[in-house]
Amino acid sequence: MHRTRVVSPGPSPRPRYRREAAPVPQNGGVSQDVAERSAPAEGAPARPRRRGPTSIEALALLLVFGLAARPALVALFGEAAAGAWVARFVAVMVQAIPFLTLGVVLSSAIAVFVPAGFFHRILPRRPALAVPVAGVSGAVLPGCECASVPVAGALVKRGVAPAAALTFMLASPAINPIVLVSTFVAFPGRPEMVWARLAASLGAAIAIGWLWVRLGKTEWLRLPAHRHHDGGRWPAFWAGVRHDFFHAGGYLVLGAAIAATLNTLIPEAWLARIADHPVLGVLALALLAVLISMCSEADAFVAASLTQFSPTAMLAFMVVGPFIDVKLAAMHAATFGRSFAVRFAPAAFVAALLAALAAGAVLL
Repeated sequence: MHRTRVVSPGPSPRPRYRREAAPVPQNGGVSQDVAERSAPAEGAPARPRRRGPTSIEALALLLVFGLAARPALVALFGEAAAGAWVARFVAVMVQAIPFLTLGVVLSSAIAVFVPAGFFHRILPRRPALAVPVAGVSGAVLPGCECASVPVAGALVKRGVAPAAALTFMLASPAINPIVLVSTFVAFPGRPEMVWARLAASLGAAIAIGWLWVRLGKTEWLRLPAHRHHDGGRWPAFWAGVRHDFFHAGGYLVLGAAIAATLNTLIPEAWLARIADHPVLGVLALALLAVLISMCSEADAFVAASLTQFSPTAMLAFMVVGPFIDVKLAAMHAATFGRSFAVRFAPAAFVAALLAALAAGAVLL
């Protein structure tokens, strides 16, 4: 009698799955796993965001305070001082508003209508070469700093090298045609201020880009999630115009008020001591640019009104402001993460300040 030997089947071979290669970002962009970690998980509850006062609310509070305290302010400073303050404030606003309006319209049009593939076609693949090309592109594609931060985040998300995206983010609001024309108008008969601003801003932006190529790490970046506007391009365009104008307009009002206050209330002897010092004057206006957070399309008019300070100090005010200020630091942290913001802010300030000093020494 033959026994039938049952042979147990061996372990079934593991099914071979085809592993799809992750798309390689162009220009040395961030890896796919970093991009996936930056996106919020599906179904995860959204974290409640802290809401601070907007620029419009701050402007409304400032106007209410001014109207309520006007009798006391006039009694304290006198009719002449109050009239001088109003005249200087209105002069800055009247000169700056047209450039601010044109700037936000163009920046919103670029953000909505310029396709993402345009940047991939014009940028070289090597990050070190893409950095200066991105810097020069900032002169062709205008936009204010409020718009350049989310645009840079979208470029990184689409695979553009972070070094090139950061260079474009810094150069676009600093050297675009609107800013250069406004600088030319604010400093009539002094074209050297325009060339000095162009050279210092472009040089500092390229220096930051090359610094990222050398020392930057992708784990410092928390990439932004891509957002769509459900209403189409034109509603997105007008929404961007309204947001950027009112957001930047509030900071313009604040900057014009501070400039008028400095010129009216602070004694000339006090300002002269700081302004005449070759180092303290430059540092004072550089720090002022960080604090008042002005729009780059309008900061030249405020700088030109600070006549007590040297041309190099005015240049530092115009170069530092579009690189880093209070509102930009908050936008950097919200777009790229705190790890990036705490490293980027001091680097941008130092690079802009050194570039302004160098351009001032050579061109002014």
